[in-house]
Order: sequence, then C-alpha cells, then structure tokens
Amino acid sequence: MTTTPVSTPTGTPVDESAIRDILSGVIDPEIGMNIVALGLVYRVDISPDQVLVEMTMTSPACPMGDMIHDEVVTALTETLPEHLTVDVRLVWEPPWNPAMMTQAAKDHFGWTPD
Repeated sequence: MTTTPVSTPTGTPVDESAIRDILSGVIDPEIGMNIVALGLVYRVDISPDQVLVEMTMTSPACPMGDMIHDEVVTALTETLPEHLTVDVRLVWEPPWNPAMMTQAAKDHFGWTPD
C-alpha cells in the first residue's frame, strides 16, 4: 500500500500497479510464466524512499529461487528512480498454491479447482 505518492523523474506515478507491471517481465524459467500471473507476488509497499516486495516461490525447494529473486531486484532497480531502495523478501506464508494464479494463468495451464 502506498503511503505517500512517489513519481519517476518524468512524473510517472510509482504505484502498486506500476510495480506489478515491471515484475510481469520476470519469468519463472521452469514454468515459463511471469511471476505476477503465477501469483508469486504477495505484497507491494511503496514509501517515499523504498519499495518493498514480498514474494514467494511455488516451492521452498525451488532451484530457481535465487535467480528469480535477483531478477526481481534488477528489474526494479533498473526501472525505478535511483533514490528508491528496493527490498525484496521471500516469504513462505501463506504457502503458494495454484489457486493464487490469475485466471489467464489457470486457463493456460488447464488448472481447475478440485
């Protein structure tokens, strides 16, 4: 949740939607889908000097976890204003499950709830 409006030097607002758009460019290489559509991004919090992202992996044993984390940090630091610190935290609660995916991702994978 944004507490104070933050903008890029060009005046573009930095809000949760903008952060999620940036993160949509980060692909889980094992699944071939972006981390937002997979439901891996749990929280985005923006303050005047920091962007906090809490995210998870499909499994705590995900072998690509470090790589995906690093790609998230890189995507944000390369896109956001320099004065914003990026803090990306891996969390495991609640555990990820396929119901967290967007409808488009569920359709793509043919997932239907039991």
